[in-house]
Amino acid sequence: MPEFDAIVVGSGPNGLAAGITLVLQGWRVLLLEAKATIGGGMRTAELTLPGFHHDICSAIHPLGMGSPFFKSLDLAEFGLEWIQPELPLAHPFDDGTAVALHQSLEETAVQLGEDGDTYQKLFAPLVAGWDKIAREFLGPLSLPRHPLAMTKFGLRAVWPTTTLAKTLFRNEKTRALFAGLAAHSIMPLEWPLTAAFGLMLGVLGHKVGWPLPRGGSQAIADALAGYFTSLGGEIVTNHEVQSLAKLPPARAVLLDVTPRQLLAIAGDALPAGYRRQLQKYRQGPGVFKLDWALSEPIPWLAAACRRAGTVHLGPTLDEMALSERVIWRGEVAERPYTLVTQQSLFDTSRAPNGQHTGWAYCHVPNGSTVDMTAAIEAQIERFAPGFRDTILARHTMTTQDFQRYNPNYIGGDINGGVQNWRQLFTRPVPRWNPYTTPLPNLFICSSATPPGGGVHGMCGYHAAQTAVKNGRF
Repeated sequence: MPEFDAIVVGSGPNGLAAGITLVLQGWRVLLLEAKATIGGGMRTAELTLPGFHHDICSAIHPLGMGSPFFKSLDLAEFGLEWIQPELPLAHPFDDGTAVALHQSLEETAVQLGEDGDTYQKLFAPLVAGWDKIAREFLGPLSLPRHPLAMTKFGLRAVWPTTTLAKTLFRNEKTRALFAGLAAHSIMPLEWPLTAAFGLMLGVLGHKVGWPLPRGGSQAIADALAGYFTSLGGEIVTNHEVQSLAKLPPARAVLLDVTPRQLLAIAGDALPAGYRRQLQKYRQGPGVFKLDWALSEPIPWLAAACRRAGTVHLGPTLDEMALSERVIWRGEVAERPYTLVTQQSLFDTSRAPNGQHTGWAYCHVPNGSTVDMTAAIEAQIERFAPGFRDTILARHTMTTQDFQRYNPNYIGGDINGGVQNWRQLFTRPVPRWNPYTTPLPNLFICSSATPPGGGVHGMCGYHAAQTAVKNGRF
């Protein structure tokens, strides 16, 4: 008998979710991590100056609190504390004003003037049905168990963001608010299905907020790892897996890796046809990220931005659409759509007393070597004059830095591959069950499987469920 029933490779949210799902079924599970610490995209470090704790990748986690799998675990027992910013999101404009996404749907709608009623009618049924929608949307393609809820979501979700925003909303500020949500898709806003990302993130803001974990994103990884080991799971770090043949004996192997890494690890053990399909998998654009140690909070002109955990920069739908469109042509935007988070405003453990951290990134072509520091800082200065004067130190991460940090981020692609209509539910290859491979005991549990990128653990949960249901063990 092998020492372990299953080996999980990779300790990101999906690898940890897979491990927990299996140990809850009584399996003996070993989790292997190539780096010295666990976490994947959920790590926190002093990147700039001593005492300033920066989230290396993920920072704000609406899906962390909204994930059906994470909600089923008592992670508070293992030290995870969610903090809700006063406002989940603010979106500033060149006139010095901003609109805010409040957790209250009604408070959000009040700001939107003539679009208020339309906004409420769009989001109210989706917020009410989120628990049903989440289990369908955050999983593999299948016949819906809640067809009415999914129909209400799907009829709007299939639209391009530009079309939906211009059809439903009259006010440019409302259109910009929705476009800023949808641009998290890292796809041209004229593409079908991009509206789904705007709807999902808006619903989550109203349903669970856009929280951050006290102490940094590492706290999520540590809580998941604590839960896993408390049930008997074992974790070994500094163990890079380069070949299936080098793994200890086990009845099942679950890989939290990209198709490129799967090809390298499994090699000729995979049939030639399946290998060719994996080689066709499309990676998406990358990101360029900045972290700052700041002497004071970012001096936003709009008061709402000084109360928000997240700020989206891009004052019009057209400007953001251009920013997202050009990266697919291998170019970068002069005024990039920029995401800013302000964890230290709400979590004093992130910086020394009276000082602050800043976190921001923009989208760039996959593998881009362009330094976007000046462009990002100019975007912030545009809405927060004097921002540069608050910078004590900065840390940059290029697309190459992201791939070195986490091999799953190929070319800086933090979403684990393009999430368009061709590849959202058929990732990594068109297959009845996307978590399986032609090898009967090998499964994929990364964000290269449905539902894709994000700190939600659902890819790992579904892959582990598949391994259990296959009945081979």
